[in-house]
Amino acid sequence: MSITTRLQLSAMMFLQFFMWGAWYGQVTKYMEKTMGATGVQQGAAFATFSLAMLAAPFFVGMIADRYFAAQRVLGILNLLGAAVLYFLIDVHDADQFFWILLVYCLTFAPTLALTSSIAMQQMSSPEKQFPGIRVLGTLAWIAVTNIIGYYGLGDKVEIFKLSMYTSLAFGIFSFFLPNTPPKATQSTSLGQILGLNAFKLFKDRSFTIFFISSVLICIPLSFYYAMANPALTDSGLKNVENVMSLGQVSEVGFMLLIPLAFMRLGVKKMLIVGLIAWIARFLFFGFGNAEAGVWMFYLAIILHGVCYDFFFVTGQIYTDNKAGDDIRSSAQGLITLATYGIGMSIGSYLSGAVKDWAKTATGIDYLKFWTVPAVIAGVVLLLFVFFFTDNKKPVPSEGELVTGPL
Repeated sequence: MSITTRLQLSAMMFLQFFMWGAWYGQVTKYMEKTMGATGVQQGAAFATFSLAMLAAPFFVGMIADRYFAAQRVLGILNLLGAAVLYFLIDVHDADQFFWILLVYCLTFAPTLALTSSIAMQQMSSPEKQFPGIRVLGTLAWIAVTNIIGYYGLGDKVEIFKLSMYTSLAFGIFSFFLPNTPPKATQSTSLGQILGLNAFKLFKDRSFTIFFISSVLICIPLSFYYAMANPALTDSGLKNVENVMSLGQVSEVGFMLLIPLAFMRLGVKKMLIVGLIAWIARFLFFGFGNAEAGVWMFYLAIILHGVCYDFFFVTGQIYTDNKAGDDIRSSAQGLITLATYGIGMSIGSYLSGAVKDWAKTATGIDYLKFWTVPAVIAGVVLLLFVFFFTDNKKPVPSEGELVTGPL
């Protein structure tokens, strides 16, 4: 891979996650402060990304992989996304906002797979070269959230303007990326796109437990992504976006520990450590405050690395090891569809409903609110401890250590 190609792909990843990070963690706070949206309305809006993720495999598998060069599809989608955001920034009704944000997410969700596909098809050794390119996405997320926090834009329409301008620039830039023509030469069935070929893995009880747990743990995951920012803001914590970016810093650090943890702990213990961290972080959020208890907030955020990496990244590696070469892609597709599609959709809606349930005459009882995801994570932990039996200690290859949606 030439230096020019590496720089192009690095810029592509930076723009992709800069555009996403500008609004994703702040959208519920924006709706609450500017629209007076209820918790249910906030949760529903946050679920638009997960709903779009359900449709993304169809788009990529049936269109982008078969008929058009990936960089052109990426460019068109980003330009369409910028156009939708142009209309979104003038919407002040929460119900109307939901539908326009859903349309935007339908243009955005497929780009996540497209950028990975474009990058890997330009690499001679993706397992060695991809992590160094993909890390630019994490750095972009850290950069944009710190910009938003520094200028106090988290509850202002500028978060979508920033995403709109980035989407426009990214759309134009995409047409100058290395040519990535469609690769598929054989017909692709609906079952293959949905990962249904991997259903035979459910004959293994431990994989079934892992699959169910993955869906369930994405429910409290959505509580964090959707509501942590407004919760910390309501507590009186300053520069919330800057503080929350420590979660991505932590994610990078714990990612480097995964190979060692695999050798020392094995799959089951790593997954259990991840689940215990989930419970702990929600309790820290519940009991913390912006004064003497501010250290609990910081610890809850820093735990994001072990929460995400030790469950989701470890789970990706576990799935890869369980699946043979013939169903490896289908198995990962099935897990992605179930977690970021089904699990996070449920969690987004539920987080909004729980926020309304925890409302008091003076605000939100956040101890009551955060107890719900802590209990869900506790149920998943018990499920794992008593029914999951895989204790193998495979050593992941470098290419498997790739972060997800941050």
